[in-house]
Amino acid sequence: MFEFPVLIGDIGGTNARFGLITEKGAEPRLLSHEATAEHPDPSHAIRAALAKGGDALPPPRSTILAMGGRVDGPEPQLTNADWRIGGERIAKDFGLSSAVVVNDYVPVAAGAADIEPHDLTPVGPSPTIPGGARVVLGPGTGFGAAALVPYAAHLAIVSTEAGHTDFGPTTDFEEKVWHALERVEGRITVEAVLSGPGLARLHAAVAHVRTGQPHEKIDPAAVTEAGLKASDPHAAEALELFGRLLGRVCGDLALTFLATSGVYIGGGIAPRIVKVLEESGFREAFERKAPFEQMMRQIPTSVITVHDPAFKGLAALANEGRRFVYHGQVWRKEG
Repeated sequence: MFEFPVLIGDIGGTNARFGLITEKGAEPRLLSHEATAEHPDPSHAIRAALAKGGDALPPPRSTILAMGGRVDGPEPQLTNADWRIGGERIAKDFGLSSAVVVNDYVPVAAGAADIEPHDLTPVGPSPTIPGGARVVLGPGTGFGAAALVPYAAHLAIVSTEAGHTDFGPTTDFEEKVWHALERVEGRITVEAVLSGPGLARLHAAVAHVRTGQPHEKIDPAAVTEAGLKASDPHAAEALELFGRLLGRVCGDLALTFLATSGVYIGGGIAPRIVKVLEESGFREAFERKAPFEQMMRQIPTSVITVHDPAFKGLAALANEGRRFVYHGQVWRKEG
C-alpha cells in the first residue's frame, strides 16, 4: 500500500511529530517534534523536520499522517489549530506517490493490537482476554478515542468523536461543579472536562464551589503539579474528580464497543497521574454500569506509558497495511 521510504506524522493541536520508515519492516526514525504554532502549514513543518534529518536522509516516497480532528473533505482542519491537512497538496509538495490522512487515534488503536505489557501500567485488575474488541482513548490538548474491533481476518479501526458528546453530573457535588463549569460553545462535553483545558476548568469550578467565589483558571500543568504535591486542596480535589470522570467515560466506551480485551488510556495527562487514577475511584466509576458490573470487573484498564505510541501504530499501518481496515483520506498519483 505504501512506497518506501514512508514519511509518518502525528499532528496535534500543539505539536507535530514526524518520522521516516526507510524500508518495509523497519522501525520508524524520529526526525523532529515541531510546534504547530511555529509553522504556517504542515508542508512547512515537514520541510523543517526533513532538514533536521540531514543530507544522508533518503527522500520519502509516500506518507501516512495522523491528525487531531475529523478526517472529512479534501483538506480537513485540525480541531485545536489552524492547519488544514491536505494529502494531495502535501504529496505534490514533496513529489510523493501516495498520501493517507487518518484521525490521530487510528494509529494508537493499531499500536494497541500488539502492545507489550511493559508499555502499559495497569489500573485495577489486568486479566488477559484475547480476541475481543479494544478501546483506546486519551485526554490531552483534546480528547480522542477509537476502537479496535476484530472483523474476520482483519482488525477494523473505528475512529470516533466521543470527546464532543455531552457530559453530565451524577452526584450532588458534581451538579454543583457543573453549575460553576465554564461552557465551551454553550456546552459541557467530554473534551470540555477531560483534557488539559478541561482540568483547568475543573479546578476553577471546584475552587468556586468550595469558596463560594469565582476562581480564575490556571495552567493545567500547574493544577497537576499542585494536586500531586497536595499544595492546593482544590487542585487535589480536581484531580480526584478528573480520575472518577475519566473512569466513567472509559466504562461508557467499553460498553459501547463491548471492549472485553481492554481499555487503553493514552494522551499526555494520564501517565503523570497514574497514582491518582489508582486512588481516585477510577475503577469504581468504570465498573458501576448496572446491570453489567460483573462484565466490567473483568475488563482491564491500563495507561499507555510508551513514548509517542502513535509512531508504533503508524509503523504498523505502513508495514502491515492489509491487516487493518480503517477510514482515511487517500490520494494516489495516477499512472
